[in-house]
Amino acid sequence: MRATTVECDIRDLRVLAEEILEGVEDGAGLDEQTRVLTQIAVRSVVTTMDVAGTARYIEDALDLGLDAAQIQEALTVVSGLGVHTLFESSRQLSSALRRRGGGGAAPLDQTQQNLWDRYIGTDPYWQRMEDELPGFFDALLRMSPETFVAFFDYCAVPWKSRALRAVTKELISLAADSTPTHRYKPGFLLHLKNALDLGAGARSIREVLDISAAAPEHHGVG
Repeated sequence: MRATTVECDIRDLRVLAEEILEGVEDGAGLDEQTRVLTQIAVRSVVTTMDVAGTARYIEDALDLGLDAAQIQEALTVVSGLGVHTLFESSRQLSSALRRRGGGGAAPLDQTQQNLWDRYIGTDPYWQRMEDELPGFFDALLRMSPETFVAFFDYCAVPWKSRALRAVTKELISLAADSTPTHRYKPGFLLHLKNALDLGAGARSIREVLDISAAAPEHHGVG
């Protein structure tokens, strides 16, 4: 069966968020450092690329005392969201191949299984991603083990350096996924749930979504 296009309006994301936030305590709002990092995230993400706005908020971040490692870690997190191309298109390619009678049905070979065990295993973080993006890891591993490995190696960089709190990185990822020019529901759900698990309250989530909704359109980079 061919994939059908399902549109996702920014209002749909907000309604979905409110359903998930029902019963969640308000908690504290965003601190000024997280707020400015969220502003950087929604402007630097590839679907916005507001170069002037990014530069302005980087200056604000430095004025607030954030150092280069912290700001760069936020940028690295956001840059990794370009893998959404792989999330959707790799699964589409796998589906197309199966329709044509090739690939996807046989068990993983030993080399593939070893890579799966090494990079995914029983890690609950990757299991949650599998729940939101069923079949992605399998498709990518079968079609390009090199890309599979590179995906994990690159995405792991800002989680190994730990210049920022994990909850901050989930919040800025949530912001980037919900900008008007992106609106990526699988990533939105993944990062919203992760942020809540890490202690974010409803108030901080709503503030992130407000910042994201006000992000500028993508006007290109000259």
